[in-house]
Amino acid sequence: QVQLVESGGGLVQAGGSLRLSCAASGRTFSRYAMGWFRQAPGKEREFVAAISWNGGTTYYADSVKGRFTISRDNAKNTVYLQMNSLKPEDTAVYYCAATGKVVVPTKLTRYDYWGQGTQVTVSS
Repeated sequence: QVQLVESGGGLVQAGGSLRLSCAASGRTFSRYAMGWFRQAPGKEREFVAAISWNGGTTYYADSVKGRFTISRDNAKNTVYLQMNSLKPEDTAVYYCAATGKVVVPTKLTRYDYWGQGTQVTVSS
C-alpha cells in the first residue's frame, strides 16, 4: 500500500513558478513509477508528467514540455513537480499517482494509488 499527499499549490501570477511536492508513505516507494495529473473544472483528468522508479525516464504532456520538470528523491520518499512560466490554462487541481507497473504509464487507468490533490490557480 502507498499513501500519497500533495502540497505546494497556491495562487501565482502568470509567468511565475510553483513547486509541488508529493510525500509518500510506504516502504516500497523507491520501486514505484510516479505520475502527475491535473483536472480543471468541467474537464476530465489529464496526464501531466511521469517518472520511472530510478528517475532515469520521464514523460511530459505536450502542453507542459519545456516548462515543467518532474523529479524524485527516493531517500525522502518525495516526488516533485517544478512548474515554471505558468499560464492561466495551467489552473487545475493537481494529483500525484503511483504504480508498480514496470513500464512508465501515461494513462490515468494504469495508476493504482492517488493523492487527494492540491489546487493551483494562475492569474493573468
